Amino acid sequence: MNKNIDQLYRIANKKERLIIGLMSGTSVDGLDVALCNFKGSGVETEIEILFFETAAFDDDLKKEIKSVFSKRNVDLEKVCLLNAWIADRHAAIINGCLKKWNIKNEDVDLIASHGQTIYHAPKILHGIDKFPNATLQIGDGDHLAVKTGIITVSDFRQKHVAAGGEGAPLAVYGDYFIFSKKAENRVMLNIGGIANFTYLPGNLNVDEVFSTDVGAGNTLMDTYVQKYFEGKYFDKNAAIAKQGIVNENLLGALKDNIFFKNDFPKTTGPELFNLNFVDDAKLKSNTQNILHIDTMATLNRFSADGIVDALKRSLPAKDFVVYTSGGGMHNDLLMQNIKQQLPDILFKNFTDLNINPDAKEALLFAVLANECICGGELKFAKEKNGIPNITMGKISFPW
Repeated sequence: MNKNIDQLYRIANKKERLIIGLMSGTSVDGLDVALCNFKGSGVETEIEILFFETAAFDDDLKKEIKSVFSKRNVDLEKVCLLNAWIADRHAAIINGCLKKWNIKNEDVDLIASHGQTIYHAPKILHGIDKFPNATLQIGDGDHLAVKTGIITVSDFRQKHVAAGGEGAPLAVYGDYFIFSKKAENRVMLNIGGIANFTYLPGNLNVDEVFSTDVGAGNTLMDTYVQKYFEGKYFDKNAAIAKQGIVNENLLGALKDNIFFKNDFPKTTGPELFNLNFVDDAKLKSNTQNILHIDTMATLNRFSADGIVDALKRSLPAKDFVVYTSGGGMHNDLLMQNIKQQLPDILFKNFTDLNINPDAKEALLFAVLANECICGGELKFAKEKNGIPNITMGKISFPW
């Protein structure tokens, strides 16, 4: 037997596994690194996050990613180069974290790498009949495996697309395995660059599990700040938006998009929600000359309204608890705009589940890697809830 396969077999049969989960999202601000201890799989999964760190990207890395990020026309050579270069940068971050945590590379069983999304193209957005849903993440798994010496599972979204999904959101798999609770309807709301949620019914009926993107989370606010407020990368503590006043005409124009009329579940990305989207809405509403602080206040409310509308329209239950994660949970004005419209709903975050909310996305990809290697006992029914009944991830060996 090939020694790589033998090692994989031994990992799959271990009672406990050490898995590093990696996540770099549409905010392009850093790499989340979570070292997790796993026992079991599927609904029997037990997880402990041993260490977690967000390694901030330097300006050069941000610039290079943004040179190809969510753009229809890019330098193909640059995409080719970045596929390897980003993986090498991620590997260096992993090696640095393990050294800092005093963990030997050879003691880690798997790396679960989401990669860096550079373009997301579900059919609902590209609209070309002959082409299917598509998505592209770079940061090659082979480079990660070779540079760290650790078996790497990566490129999770491709099989989701191949099985008829849109490549997102993928959080539903880990959410169901880890966070379902009898007698409590739960909404696991992640507010990253794009906002999405998973609904977990308290009756534990897997056919009622539901997951969808809802629209912009932080992405419009972040990109607007980066363009019009020099030296700022995001609206820390909503300091800018709090100075402004919501412009109702612009808000209405932002909402006047076919995406919000389409049925759930659905996915989206910065390919739609970008500065051109804002400029078009301003032109439509004749608000081109409003103050930047008023635009920021309006974008903040727009993100909140999209989340609230999706929750109200798509959920079968009206009594549920919302658990928040992602960068948006730290934006108190955004959370206030959401909570004011849902006065009867209890809001918590993942600390109430003994999970660092900032580590949640990296943790969920570690769950997918665990399922890829030693799980597979899935019960989702795509025809009922749109969730493909598959395991995901491509395996890269270090030698």
